[in-house]
Amino acid sequence: MIIALIATEKLPVPAIRGGAIQIYLEAVSKLLAKHHQVTVISIEDKDLEQSETVDGVHFVRMNKENYVTGIKKLISSKKFDVIHVCNRPLWIETLKESSPSSRFILSIHNEMFALGKMTDKEGEKCVSLVSKIVTVSDYIGQTITSRFPSAKGKVQTVYSGVDLTAYHPKWTAKGKQLRESIRSQLQLSNKKIVLFVGRLSKVKGPHILLHSLPEIIAQHPDAHLVLIGSKWFGENNVNNYVKHLYTLGAIYQDNITFIKFVEPKDIPKLYSMADVFVCCSQWQEPLARVHYEAMAAGLPILTSDRGGNPEVINEGKNGHVIHQFDEPTAYAKAINSLLSSEGTRDRLGKNGRTHVEGQFGWSSVASNLKTVYENAART
Repeated sequence: MIIALIATEKLPVPAIRGGAIQIYLEAVSKLLAKHHQVTVISIEDKDLEQSETVDGVHFVRMNKENYVTGIKKLISSKKFDVIHVCNRPLWIETLKESSPSSRFILSIHNEMFALGKMTDKEGEKCVSLVSKIVTVSDYIGQTITSRFPSAKGKVQTVYSGVDLTAYHPKWTAKGKQLRESIRSQLQLSNKKIVLFVGRLSKVKGPHILLHSLPEIIAQHPDAHLVLIGSKWFGENNVNNYVKHLYTLGAIYQDNITFIKFVEPKDIPKLYSMADVFVCCSQWQEPLARVHYEAMAAGLPILTSDRGGNPEVINEGKNGHVIHQFDEPTAYAKAINSLLSSEGTRDRLGKNGRTHVEGQFGWSSVASNLKTVYENAART
């Protein structure tokens, strides 16, 4: 098959500036290219060629201001069997006009079918034109079918994934070495490390963790919170919310470390230093990819019950779901419990690694997408 994978207009592929969709496309395209002819379309970037072929994948990068126009020109000039559009349902109608014989797959990574983002007419039109709508979680699928029942036969959850070879649990030789090295570099060798990875934004909830620190420190004076991230992908500019976090953090400077934006390729090794991973999302998260990363690194997970986050947690086996998602005390209680028992942390971490190996490696994601594409091409 001849396949086009179309990224949003936000960030380039490969994911040199970060981005869950960009990481997703970079990973699956390499695997799909082993069996099919694959083109990945994204916006241009000063550090990337406008056109190149890497690992069998042809990358085409276009001007952001004329992105959709450029895509239309490309897909009308080349016959693609399948065109996979990421997270932009309102592009489907105009792209279909440019390549009417192609089968369109739409992947939805956020609540893109919500009121305010499209009219009923636009949503129905999109549903009628696509062969399949793949979603990153059951939760996102339900946001579509609850508003557009006509989509029920087309919506299918295809969970995202992670590069299993890039993450090294502490019980492996590589993981032990990384753990000791990074802790030494950060002067955290004798600390119990609680890790947060994500954008420093209110919806991600890092302020909740900061407010939970006094209760954690009271029971575990050697606890240390490490927050990795910035206000936006690839940027270290500070806004008022980030300033607020830094101000709160200054009160507990012996128990907190901020690490600004880290390139995606350097993220995996940082997980190796941690003892507990926390996702404290306050919004209806589609399903944050940090869950896959934490499991791959062999970390026990505490996550909020928002959106699709709980779907990858087997309660009490690879982590715990925090139902009082906006209560610092709820996080403090769960974190303290885990910090008090290394045996429990190890058990949950090993179960998580087994879980991600069985279901969420990129090879599983690519295989699932390949089946979707092949079925669409046959219809």
